[in-house]
Amino acid sequence: MSITKTLAASTATIALALSGCATIPGASAPISQNEAQQGAEAHPQLLAEFGGAMTGSQAQYVETVGQNIAVQSDLANARGSFTVSLLNSPVNNAFAIPGGYIYTTRQLVSLMNNEAELAGVLGHEVGHVAARHSQRRQQAAQRNSILGVLGAIASQALLGGTGLGQQLGQLSLQGSQLLTLKFSRSQELEADRLGIDYLNRAGYDTRAMSTVLASLAAQNSLDAQLMGRDNARLPEWASTHPDPASRVQTALSVAQQTGGTGGVTNRDTFLTRIDGILYGDDPQQGVVEGRDFIHPDLRLQFTAPQGFYMVNGTRAVTISGQSGKAQFSLGPYDGNLQTYVGNVFNALSEQQQVRPASIQTTTVNGLPAAYGTARVTSGNQNLDVTVFAYEFANDRAYHFLALTPAGQSGTFNSMFSSMRKISATEAANVIPRHVDVVTVGSRDTVRTLAAKMAYSNAQEARFRVLNGLSSNEEVRAGQKVKIVVRGR
Repeated sequence: MSITKTLAASTATIALALSGCATIPGASAPISQNEAQQGAEAHPQLLAEFGGAMTGSQAQYVETVGQNIAVQSDLANARGSFTVSLLNSPVNNAFAIPGGYIYTTRQLVSLMNNEAELAGVLGHEVGHVAARHSQRRQQAAQRNSILGVLGAIASQALLGGTGLGQQLGQLSLQGSQLLTLKFSRSQELEADRLGIDYLNRAGYDTRAMSTVLASLAAQNSLDAQLMGRDNARLPEWASTHPDPASRVQTALSVAQQTGGTGGVTNRDTFLTRIDGILYGDDPQQGVVEGRDFIHPDLRLQFTAPQGFYMVNGTRAVTISGQSGKAQFSLGPYDGNLQTYVGNVFNALSEQQQVRPASIQTTTVNGLPAAYGTARVTSGNQNLDVTVFAYEFANDRAYHFLALTPAGQSGTFNSMFSSMRKISATEAANVIPRHVDVVTVGSRDTVRTLAAKMAYSNAQEARFRVLNGLSSNEEVRAGQKVKIVVRGR
């Protein structure tokens, strides 16, 4: 969660850009002037929303590959017509918006194992834009019933956005819902097919689409296991991209039919170019370590309840589980915590009144705190909304916004009471992780290499997923592989 970055424009504007407003003649219509304008307006907002654009040689490499594959789409015939950004985000995500703007996160790039996979992911996103899928998605949303206020809160929590200080009545359709709506299976397959076609045109191995989907599916499964969940649905390759596992075989069949299975992968070039890329959370935005969230710059730490998992977004930390959802963020503070809590509730009252019976004050680990809970109705369900705020300085406060079934507001009590300031020494001990590309030696094995992974659990499973290795596959001497280390 980056407190120093703000989103100047409204989420509604971002949603408009993501939706696209061009006609849908087919997958080869060039970029229109209207689309170019929409993309240009939304681009800086999206960079702020998703961690900012990275710079340097790694970002330049991603940009070059992305521009080369995007040209194959016939959306435009000049590489300079496309803007490709490597985002400083720790989630596996990629997307594109009208106007030739293409994005992928550093975390997703870290999961890839060759240049063809990078081109395949970016080509898939370009395929969504070329087929104008986002406009169809928006039209379908407008035909269906929209999420209510509290549904919007829940969706925002899953996204990692904060919706606070904005009218959730707007976010419920134009922001939260459009950003979380999934593409249909037919749209996903169409984007896969277009991406594979672009790979073939560019001379890449067309099987790369299936291998990167397999890696994504394996990562989803591993994430689910590590978080103690019984499914791999979240987090996914963008919340808009459902179930990569179900598309692996289809993508492979399309690749074989399309041809180009003998194309290049540029594996060693890719690994050399991404060597040293930041992996996982950026300490400047705080880090998730198991059930703990630690922000060394803000000097704070809290612990999620057992069985819940956290996602660190650019503007909020989200905490999700079977019995509730919460997000941790900040708002304007005038030195009065009770007013602060009241303002958070007021921001939720666009579609129905959300008011706590009372706002109580207390102290948590030496921090002044205030909290309140309101009972609300969403559809046929009664829910409790809790706001729990803490003062860290005369002009700085943070808060949790929690959503639970009625009568279960105590679900997050342990988390509320875990908030504390950390010392300078504790802050200094938060060291970022990076990808380290190494050459396999004659005595190296999966087990010996996995032991170098900078994690206290599931080292071999993490290593295998990171390198696209099956459960019984071994490494070969002279082969380049990735490990994750602390610092560089």
